[in-house]
Amino acid sequence: MTARPADEQSWTIYGQRQLDHGYLPPVPDRIDWAFWPGVGPGAEVLGDIRGKRILDVGSGPGHHAVHLARECGALVDGVDLSPTQHQRALNAHGTEPGVRFLCGDVAEHLRHAEPYEAAYGIRTFGCIDPHHVLPALRDGLVDGAPLVFSALHTDADAQGPSDEAVPRRELIRLRDGEPIPTRMWVLTPRLWEELLTEYGFEVEGIELLTAPEPGNPGILQLVRARRHRTPSPSRLTSRPRTARPPVPHAAIGVGAIVYGERGLLLGRHRHGTWELPGGTVEPGESLHGTVVRELAEETGLVARPEDVTLLGTLLDHVDDVVRVTVGAVVTSWQGEPADQPHESVGDWRWWPLDRLPQGLFVCSAQILTSWRPDLPPIDHTPAHFTAYADGTPPPTTANGTTPSQ
Repeated sequence: MTARPADEQSWTIYGQRQLDHGYLPPVPDRIDWAFWPGVGPGAEVLGDIRGKRILDVGSGPGHHAVHLARECGALVDGVDLSPTQHQRALNAHGTEPGVRFLCGDVAEHLRHAEPYEAAYGIRTFGCIDPHHVLPALRDGLVDGAPLVFSALHTDADAQGPSDEAVPRRELIRLRDGEPIPTRMWVLTPRLWEELLTEYGFEVEGIELLTAPEPGNPGILQLVRARRHRTPSPSRLTSRPRTARPPVPHAAIGVGAIVYGERGLLLGRHRHGTWELPGGTVEPGESLHGTVVRELAEETGLVARPEDVTLLGTLLDHVDDVVRVTVGAVVTSWQGEPADQPHESVGDWRWWPLDRLPQGLFVCSAQILTSWRPDLPPIDHTPAHFTAYADGTPPPTTANGTTPSQ
């Protein structure tokens, strides 16, 4: 997965050519999501944005942001990775009231910015890996915020969209000059909907915008979505472990937190519980080694012992049997999670932290609570947690209380 828009250099070259020609597009009378004036709806699809903080993803020379500030009363931050495109915006609109232009990766910007009340992109979303930008937007928008963007559907060579989220070679065509090669994600409407749903958005509509002139095969998609509203906090359930005594070597286990831009990795046990990757420590095996082995055996993901950070020890019991569980965070890995032969846990999925599934395995619930006490409340039996760090406070239970002395 790339961490930056595809072929940043291509858009830097494009912006430089426009600077060299002194071309700055005028501020439009309306927002046109496609290449053709008057085709499709205008800014009304964003709703009432007067006085609201709006994010322009890939703002280019800035003329669309200025339109929304002037005509709709929005407060717009335009973010573009290309320094030459950013310079074009500053040259033309650097002192425009209600507009701020920033040069950088929009996902990185969202990690530090105050959440926005709406976001849009005009023909820019196909230039960014959706697995990079969509989770950043999910975390960088307020509940219920609209996200509206247009993206290529069929190019000038009549090549249609793909049902795989991989980039392909396209050309940035200029009226005067050689086309500039780049890469774009040209995806089917169904795939856009699946990706948006995966990353916490509800799709409200996808409209195809076609060229008005005969013989032009170009088609763009206009996608209207909205960030899911976070329900009021409710307690998640967890299911207990079996009371059957373990075999002697099976009383110590590990649970691995694999968390990234797509969310938290959980698998479904054949008995129905949702679990972190993990398992029991084998004789002579280190805890780091157990995490690496169990991760590979259950999910197919490959990690190294140095990629594993141990969080601490959780102690609880079932009847008279003391159970020891060590929580760990895997900071780097390779591959994609997949069901493995002869394993009891599969159906691996990425879950947003604010929408974890019901029915967590109690050990996984205890580890998650000790890792992130700010998670939605999870019902589980208490466990004594001792962190692996110098100068740690006295051991606490996984629900945050100090055990009685």
